[in-house]
Amino acid sequence: MKKYFLVSLALVMILSTFAMAASISTRAAADQPTILEFNTMTGVSRPYTGAANPIRNLSGGGLPWVIRFAQGELKANGKLEITIRGLVLDPKDPDVIARGIGGTNPSPTFMAIVSCLSKDTSGNPVTTNVSTAQFPTSKTGNAKIEASIQLPKPCIAPIIFITSPTGAWFAANGF
Repeated sequence: MKKYFLVSLALVMILSTFAMAASISTRAAADQPTILEFNTMTGVSRPYTGAANPIRNLSGGGLPWVIRFAQGELKANGKLEITIRGLVLDPKDPDVIARGIGGTNPSPTFMAIVSCLSKDTSGNPVTTNVSTAQFPTSKTGNAKIEASIQLPKPCIAPIIFITSPTGAWFAANGF
C-alpha cells in the first residue's frame, strides 16, 4: 500500500511539473507585446500596380485588387496571424472587366511580407522585408495566414503586405 502511494505521489508530481511548464510557456507566448494590430487592408490600386511605383521595394500586382475584410496581428516574437476575406481582382476596373476576370482570385496561394524600417550593421537605414511561406487561398480570395518570422531589430513602422508567390503585393494594411 505504501509503495502504491509513493508511486502515485511521484506520478502526480511529475505530471504537475509538466503542466506548470506548459502553462508558463503558453503565458510567455501570450505576453509578447503586439507590434501591429489591424482590422483593415486596402487592395493595390493604380498607380501602384506593376513595377512603376513600388512601396518598400515591393511592386504591386499587375492589375488592381480589392479586399472585403482583413484583420491581423504581429507580435514582437514574429508571430503573425492574418484572416483575409474577398481579396480579388477589382471587378470595377476597365482592364479587369475587359479580361472577364473581375471578382476572382487567380492565385492559388498568398504570402505575407512584413516590411520594417531598420538599420544595417553600420547603423545606416535599410528597408527589411521578411516573408512567410505560401498559404493556400480560395478562388474567392479567402485565406488564413499563421506564421512565425524573424523580425529585424529594430522593426520600425511595419507594413504588412499580402503578396503573390513572386512577391507582387495585392493588399497592404491601411484603408
